[in-house]
Amino acid sequence: MSREELARAMTAEPAEARRILLRLWEEGPAVDRCAAAHFLADRQDSPEEELRWDLRALEVARAADPAEVRGFFPSLHLNLGDVYRRLGDVRRAREHLAEAQAEIGTLADDGYGGMIRDGIARLAQRLAVTDTSG
Repeated sequence: MSREELARAMTAEPAEARRILLRLWEEGPAVDRCAAAHFLADRQDSPEEELRWDLRALEVARAADPAEVRGFFPSLHLNLGDVYRRLGDVRRAREHLAEAQAEIGTLADDGYGGMIRDGIARLAQRLAVTDTSG
């Protein structure tokens, strides 16, 4: 169910995608729960709800078999860093940026890996010009 369902959720209408992802979140193995929460975070209307789903994804990833979820960490920390930045919590944003940078070596040298590396670089640039009072 998992890989096919995740792929279907990526191309489905928003309501159907949410239904699929929520089912995977509730019923799937750890790797699918992590992916579902990560994708659900991107579909939220508020940064607060996005943060809740990204934190859920990170919690599941940390409890899962490292071999199954290793590749999620750079993206999870990137997303958490970005949402904390948007919420004005610069300290936490920088903590997650550092975690993403530390995990960058787990990314493959492919399009996805390049996209995440570029996102990490953009977040670093944004935080470099951000007031550190947050």
